[in-house]
Amino acid sequence: MTATAMQDEKQQAAAWFRTLRDEIVAAFEGLEDAQSDGPLSDRAAGRFEVTPTTRTGDEGEDAGGGLMSVMRGGRVFEKVGVNVSTVYGTLGAKAQAAMAARGVPGIEADPRFWASGISLVAHMQNPHVPAVHMNTRMFWTPNAWWFGGGADLNPCIEYAEDTAQFHAVLKAHLDPHGEGHYPRLKDWADEYFFIPHRNRARGVGGIFMDDLCTGDWAADFALTQDIGRAFLPAWLPLAEKRRATPWGEADREAQLLHRGLYAEYNLVYDRGTKFGLATGHDPDAVLMSLPPLAKWA
Repeated sequence: MTATAMQDEKQQAAAWFRTLRDEIVAAFEGLEDAQSDGPLSDRAAGRFEVTPTTRTGDEGEDAGGGLMSVMRGGRVFEKVGVNVSTVYGTLGAKAQAAMAARGVPGIEADPRFWASGISLVAHMQNPHVPAVHMNTRMFWTPNAWWFGGGADLNPCIEYAEDTAQFHAVLKAHLDPHGEGHYPRLKDWADEYFFIPHRNRARGVGGIFMDDLCTGDWAADFALTQDIGRAFLPAWLPLAEKRRATPWGEADREAQLLHRGLYAEYNLVYDRGTKFGLATGHDPDAVLMSLPPLAKWA
């Protein structure tokens, strides 16, 4: 692929991640508006606070940025962040070594990079509404490019039918790209979203992929887009169904303890958190995924 063609592909990917961000933000604010009766309906519907984020290169130069969109204290969402960014520059020594260990060719000889993507994490007011995570991204170096992303459900009170519905929608969006994709990405998510020091998963799974580069950019981007498109139909009906369910102190206790697991995973194991902090991106945006309150036994 020529340099000009790849520049066009980068712009196309970055624009699509921004479009997906806009759709999700609108849907989440619509969910807040819909909570007009039931728990917490007496408070104002939540709205996102949008803050530009910036990345500064080693020499102080502009190295990209994005938008951090966070809603706190809403009717349905206790805290939710939907971030989108496009960053570029030169990878530091630690990031180069990590990329080289993953098999990225030529990264130590030419450590320039470009990355764009969307990332969201939702922590809910109602313990019966499952927390959720989703991200999709594109990464480029002078000698390689790839896509990554996924979504996983993190209920503190599990409903088997909700888990089944979430997975069914993900599968339906992946199957047109080949029926082998869903089982492979499901197994990958089970492996990736696992907390070794607790010997348990952080949730009930989903799908996950990284380092996707078949050589067909359009096909790989189309798969990545359908991972993003699957998110709202997979999760939003679950939130709509559970948002008015009454809850008590025991439910809240279970929620806070489960959030402790989520925080442990994101701070110790999550690849995106490590990359964002290592490359100098806005730490508030990188750590947006952490819950507002959590508890440990």
